[in-house]
Amino acid sequence: MKHQKKSSYVAPRPLHVLFALIVFVSLLILASCSYRLTSSKAWVRGFKVAFGGGSTEGTAKTTVPNDGLLGGLLSPDFNEQSCLSRYQSMLHRKASPYVVSSHLTSKLRKYEEIHKKCAPNTPLFKKSLQQLKKNQSTDQLECNYVLWSPVAGVGNRMLTLVSTFLYALLTNRVMLIHQTADMVDLFCEPFPGSTWYLPSDFPVNIYGYDLHSQNSYGYMVAHNLINADHDSPPSALPPFMYLHIKYNYREQDLHTRFFCADDQEMINKINWILLKSDNYIVPGLFMVPKFEKELEWMFPLKETVFHHLGRYLLHPSNSVWGMVMRYYKSYLAKAKEKIGIQARIFFWAPISIDELYKQIVACTEIKSILPQLNHAHSENSSLAIDEANPRAVLVTSLYGELYDRIRDMYYMHSTTTGEIISVYQPSHDENQQFDQLVHNQKALAEIWLLSFSDVLITTSGSTFGYVSYSLASVKPFFLLSSKDQKVPHPPCRRAITLDPCFHSPPDFICKTSNKTDSVKLARYLRHCEDYGEGIKLFD
Repeated sequence: MKHQKKSSYVAPRPLHVLFALIVFVSLLILASCSYRLTSSKAWVRGFKVAFGGGSTEGTAKTTVPNDGLLGGLLSPDFNEQSCLSRYQSMLHRKASPYVVSSHLTSKLRKYEEIHKKCAPNTPLFKKSLQQLKKNQSTDQLECNYVLWSPVAGVGNRMLTLVSTFLYALLTNRVMLIHQTADMVDLFCEPFPGSTWYLPSDFPVNIYGYDLHSQNSYGYMVAHNLINADHDSPPSALPPFMYLHIKYNYREQDLHTRFFCADDQEMINKINWILLKSDNYIVPGLFMVPKFEKELEWMFPLKETVFHHLGRYLLHPSNSVWGMVMRYYKSYLAKAKEKIGIQARIFFWAPISIDELYKQIVACTEIKSILPQLNHAHSENSSLAIDEANPRAVLVTSLYGELYDRIRDMYYMHSTTTGEIISVYQPSHDENQQFDQLVHNQKALAEIWLLSFSDVLITTSGSTFGYVSYSLASVKPFFLLSSKDQKVPHPPCRRAITLDPCFHSPPDFICKTSNKTDSVKLARYLRHCEDYGEGIKLFD
């Protein structure tokens, strides 16, 4: 009997098959993810996760390179020479760690189409103008508008421009701005193929509206000039209405009801609305239930609202950009690290220049932002000094004396590390000059220079500071408000979130009108680190 040759084949065990299947599926998933990443416009360069334990970052973030269009945020449909800052600002900032959602980019592209169709001098705009001559609104118009008019300084204006634009996105309105003399040649046109400026011959006088204006929503409801029944048809409502959300709007509860769902239903039926505000009202928009889901889709990370919309909407004109670049290349370009210090004294937190100087120095020492001074008379020649690439400190303040004190500190003393610290200040006008174009241009240029910083120290409650650090995607150290005109302890505190503060939020429940803590009115809200009465978005 012949012996049969034994086969080398071994039947696979069930465990081996299962293991092979798991490996195969894992490879398929990895391949799919790899394809999605490499085919995306937003190339992922790094990934960092920070967990609790006192960390200032509690969410995963990806670092997206500056790709020219900011991950799809900007439209490519512009001539670069018409607005140099639009595509060049990112060359001087650190890459944003926050990815732009595809829903937001889609929303922006759709808005640009609507704006172009409804902009001034178009047939649809002229048709909507005709409605203003009538005494009622209509639901037959394809284009409805929200008008913005400047209030307060440049920082406030930038915050309210972004707030108003977001409101336009949420309510399918077209935003147009009232161009005053101090707004000419300040910002570039943000929407391709159209303008955002209201025509000079607009039939409604934009000036003069205030808390008690008879065209305001609060006044009309209080005096039964419009039917408080929110089921009223558009024909029962006027074609134009004023919305007052300035610092004193809470003096009349009916103005505050702008953030209530039923009132938004009524306001949405008005063809033309004028919104005047000096507040960053974005956190309040999260209080309106009909807006919440759309906001979540546009901004998966809630603290990035201004960061994304500000970089989309606001670009210095070529005149202002020239100021920015001349100063930057002359003084800051070669610095290995740029530290921005924005200092302001407010009437609600008075402090002397001497005490403010001490507060800034204390903050930089406690937080190890700048090296300590070498008070010994002899220099330590053994320390390596990088003279070609010093650390640069940019001081933006109305006060020249503060800059002199900080500059002299590093002129009179060396540092314990041997580093060279260069200190600069572009201007010091001593007083804020409202309604002055040159002053506003210098302010905008300094906001942009601050936004190029690697580290920021800003004043509590300053809208100038809010805009700078939000554009920079740098969480600042807040100089805390003075105590009895003296340096507070601690002198500064690190911001936990990136989005600006809403200083005067509504403080009542819409359905009952009962008073409540503002942070209880919506998710994602906390009180501001620097301004206790205010609220801000918090992931």
